[in-house]
Amino acid sequence: MLDYDTHSTSHLLSRPYQPVADEVTVTAPAVTGTLPRELDGRFLRIGPNALGGHDPAVDHGCAGDAMVHGVRLHDGRAQWYRNRWLRTDRVTAALGELPTPGPRYGLSDNANAGLIQHAGRTLALGDAGVLPHRLGPELQTVDRYDFGGTLPDGFSARPVQDPLTGELHAVAYYHELTHVSYVTVDAFGKVRRAEPIAVKGTPMMHALSLTDRHAVLYDLPVTYSAADAAAGSRVPYRWDDGHGARLGVLPREGRDADVLWMDIDPCFVFHPVNAYERGREIVVDVIRHERAFDRDPLHPSESAPAMWRWTIDRVGGSVSERQLFDGVEEFPCIDERWSGTRHRWVWTVGMADGSVGALGGRSLVRHDMTTLRTDVHDLGPGREGGAPVFVPRGPSAPEGDGWLLTLVYDAATDRSELVVVDTADFTGPPVAVVHLPVRVPHGLASVWSAGS
Repeated sequence: MLDYDTHSTSHLLSRPYQPVADEVTVTAPAVTGTLPRELDGRFLRIGPNALGGHDPAVDHGCAGDAMVHGVRLHDGRAQWYRNRWLRTDRVTAALGELPTPGPRYGLSDNANAGLIQHAGRTLALGDAGVLPHRLGPELQTVDRYDFGGTLPDGFSARPVQDPLTGELHAVAYYHELTHVSYVTVDAFGKVRRAEPIAVKGTPMMHALSLTDRHAVLYDLPVTYSAADAAAGSRVPYRWDDGHGARLGVLPREGRDADVLWMDIDPCFVFHPVNAYERGREIVVDVIRHERAFDRDPLHPSESAPAMWRWTIDRVGGSVSERQLFDGVEEFPCIDERWSGTRHRWVWTVGMADGSVGALGGRSLVRHDMTTLRTDVHDLGPGREGGAPVFVPRGPSAPEGDGWLLTLVYDAATDRSELVVVDTADFTGPPVAVVHLPVRVPHGLASVWSAGS
């Protein structure tokens, strides 16, 4: 549990969290080791990167202008690194450029919190009604995107893709609506279904979990604050003790009346791990924060995040809760071919004891969910890694057989590296390191975009 007397956000003043001021293109960055030829695609990272001045003491940590960083790998070589601000209205005005085409929804177009590859498109995603922005192959902003005019409202920062159907599932929320929308986007990039789900108040529904038959909704006590909005906050959401916390289980093709709501202990979830069915039960693994945006409303978290499991009894309408591991960790990823089904392997970023509000950590962690064994890949002194992605060795490789990729900041050089770890030797040295001549700030999401 967080000790409020020792709560600190001093790490936000350190170099790994400071915005960069320039867009950079680097061709053929140096590589140590051997890049697997199977890695043909782009590693992408997104997060807030304020254009202009930024003061973490008064500026919201999630409100900075979106910047996308990418490393292109092909044929055993690193072809390029580049970073680009997302061309939001605020950014194009500051840079003296023409506005980005496409529709608008909501108060902001700052899609700085998520990335996904769907229906042949790379999309930058945001919270609170922000429409996706479509990215080109060299990270240029193409347009704001509403799935060909089929999206009725805004979208979500954390959708889940079904590996079998290719459909995309999301919960979209916006503070002016009396409901959230359970959105299903088909494999071709059109919204097939948008079901309004009534909620109490105006909760931030950052994510959902998905099984092969159900969606699990998170109605948790971070809600819209009219007072913060009136004071000028660009992310006017904060902890609300009076809201309560509950999980909603909805059949994939169900309606509002079909949601089974069950109370849980107050907490917040930015990043679910996975969910799957087990008879009458649904098992939901998440990274759980005891509090968020409470004592420190400007930054994502103020309690040490840990991995928890919720086991839902759909017949009895009850939830059991337990912590799975003692370590402080965030940014989970799995072998996404197993998304929605029982998984064995989970990778996270391991953080120092007492870390709160952190977006990076000094190790990569692998959990075997069958035996509850934990392995650690130490990144080395003065080095911090961010959100990782897993890439399988091939389409038919066993679960968890492949590579884990992440950007690592090195304090000794004040630069970043793309580190590639072979899961067959997870605790051993990386098989390859792409050396970047610049620093990449810690971000909010990473994705592997296969192909060109």
